[in-house]
Amino acid sequence: MHHYTIAELMKSLRNKEFSSVELTQHYLERIKQLDSQFNSYITVSSEQALLSAQQADQALAKGNASDLCGIPIAHKDLFCTQGTLTSCGSKMLSNFVPPYNATIVENLANAGAVSLGKTNMDEFAMGSSNESSFYGASKNPWNIDCVPGGSSGGSAAAVAAQLAVATTGSDTGGSIRQPASFCGLTGLKPTYGRVSRWGMVAYASSLDQAGPIARTAEDAAIMLNAMASFDDKDSTSVDIEKSDYKASLNDSIKGLRIGVPEEYFQDGLDNDVATLVNAALAEYEKMGATLHPISLPHTHLAIPAYYVIAPAEASANLSRFDGVRYGHRCDDPKDLMDLYKRSREEGFGDEVKRRILVGAYALSAGYYDAYYRKAQQVRRLIKQDFVDAFTQVDVIAGPVVPNPAFGIGEKSTNPVSMYLEDIYTLPTNLAGLCGISLPCGLSSDNKPVGLQLTGNYFAEAKLLNVAHQFQQHTDHHKKTAPISNASNKLNSNQ
Repeated sequence: MHHYTIAELMKSLRNKEFSSVELTQHYLERIKQLDSQFNSYITVSSEQALLSAQQADQALAKGNASDLCGIPIAHKDLFCTQGTLTSCGSKMLSNFVPPYNATIVENLANAGAVSLGKTNMDEFAMGSSNESSFYGASKNPWNIDCVPGGSSGGSAAAVAAQLAVATTGSDTGGSIRQPASFCGLTGLKPTYGRVSRWGMVAYASSLDQAGPIARTAEDAAIMLNAMASFDDKDSTSVDIEKSDYKASLNDSIKGLRIGVPEEYFQDGLDNDVATLVNAALAEYEKMGATLHPISLPHTHLAIPAYYVIAPAEASANLSRFDGVRYGHRCDDPKDLMDLYKRSREEGFGDEVKRRILVGAYALSAGYYDAYYRKAQQVRRLIKQDFVDAFTQVDVIAGPVVPNPAFGIGEKSTNPVSMYLEDIYTLPTNLAGLCGISLPCGLSSDNKPVGLQLTGNYFAEAKLLNVAHQFQQHTDHHKKTAPISNASNKLNSNQ
């Protein structure tokens, strides 16, 4: 059962080949036996999952269930879940149990999805490797000596290890697409404002966006159909009609204009990645698409602009964690100032402290204009590059990350090297566009490599169509991590 995609499970559940309870039990048993290798989950909600599965079976029996009814998924641990720990991978929130659900958690629950639990992540979504988690690093099921990417590394590892059929993630600078690339999965970052941020613990409010991680573009479309909605509780939610993201998956892409930015194929790009991405582009040409060289001239400014804007917003957002209302509180504070200082010192990890300090500095008197305002001006230039490009092409293609998954600990002592992992994904967030990562092959040392497609504003349906057609003509998305089957004796006949 764990080899099935969402689309395949939908058919099997409706054909009564097995029940949602049986399916959920199967996944819970896999998590119990296998996740010690991957550390992909922070919390496993066995009792609640089985109760939801029973309710899903009742809905399926009535014959009017939605697509996701009875499908076992998991949530990144920054989406508030009523009655279940929501820690953001941090000691600061290691005791926080929300009294409400995030909007996307509610949307997926209303669609009948079964939540298996909460997945591991970089602390407060700050990282590209999942190594900053208070609960320890997740491991890549393709090679447990390597990182699964970040910050949604636990979500990606859970799907790659077949411990959930799909998961939710968040993408502030590439944190859905980069883990999807490292773990051989399909990860979609929707347009900013397409999916509600209400109930998602904020990192950088003008950049954060929730999206799905799944095996295929078809599965991502099914997930997005349930996740996307206008939400008047979220001031950044855009009131625009939602598409049926499945409806156009099988449309022909003959005549599709694919832009190929020259800036994405320069020094620093791994040879294997370049070869596989170019092979994917050649496959698109065989399918009737045309390639068009384009320029995104301000790409090189994305990293410095992002690492001013995001920490500045983070320093403001994380100021609410003060040891007073919720979260970690130090023992025996001498006075209010001591409570603030020691609670934050003890509750936050090194990477979070680093970004708070950078952000506070950028926003301080005398430096605001020199750094934060200038970064926002650069952001506008990056956005205009894309606006100009989309007058010539329909989608933009390139690598997701400069290299395949790197080793655990390899870059943890070099923050700048870690930040450079996001060079191809950050521009999409700064511009507020939608982007997707899909598998395009394996490197010479058997690590997954992803192809990134970037679409225009609210063009998720087109992006999913282009990704789905590639997956109809290739089998990269069907390859599974060798270690995902290790030590597995569960229902070997299924």
